[in-house]
Amino acid sequence: LSSTKGGDSFPAGCDAGSINFPPHYYQRRDDLRQSVMEAIQEMMSELEDLHKNINEQATQHIHAGEIILTYALSKTVGLFLKAAAAKKRKFQVIVCEGAPHFGGHAMAKELAEAGIDTTVIHDAATFAIMARVNKVLLPAHAVLANGGLIAPSGSNMVALAAKQNSVPVVTVAGMFKLCPMYPHEGQDTLNDLISPSAVVDYGLIGDPVLSEVEFVNPVHDYIKPELIDLYVTNIGGFQPSYIYRLLAEYYHGDDWEAFE
Repeated sequence: LSSTKGGDSFPAGCDAGSINFPPHYYQRRDDLRQSVMEAIQEMMSELEDLHKNINEQATQHIHAGEIILTYALSKTVGLFLKAAAAKKRKFQVIVCEGAPHFGGHAMAKELAEAGIDTTVIHDAATFAIMARVNKVLLPAHAVLANGGLIAPSGSNMVALAAKQNSVPVVTVAGMFKLCPMYPHEGQDTLNDLISPSAVVDYGLIGDPVLSEVEFVNPVHDYIKPELIDLYVTNIGGFQPSYIYRLLAEYYHGDDWEAFE
């Protein structure tokens, strides 16, 4: 960046006269600072009350005697289950271990310490156990504009197994996880690929067969909106088809340009 008089910075080789800013850029806004501070304060207040507002709905979705299946480690899902248990609801939780990171082990430990009947299973046993499950709770990394879900890798397998067995899938997420993006790029949307060393040992790469195999280790899965039955948020429960209305309320039209 190169500096100009007045302290403003512009890209190297450019000056203020060669850049076309939107008309509102040149308008003086005496209340801008106050407006920004109010927006920040509103966001902070929402985040502070996030889990409290979500947990108040726990008894509406978790009933006595139910078997709940969840996947890997999630603070929001964990607090949601603990809130239901604190209100004297007796239920059982089955936690998929979430290989290769095995966050489900830590999740099961937290729930067991809270007095919840908890069982850890291998991810491969998900389909076999699904017929006994009453409800699936999934964590969220992001909720897309079409109602689809970005969740920890392996969650799509759980959602497909639930769909096959007609088990409702409920996602617990704060409204700040809404994102005005569409999954046009499939699995690449809001996803990262990390080293496959957690899945296969580097010492095996020299094997003639494995040397021809391409290992892909994504951090997240994309789950289609047809596989999600309900989103439980800090402002209530919504079906995936209603997400676009929530986005219209939470994002100004001008903000969408940043995602195009």
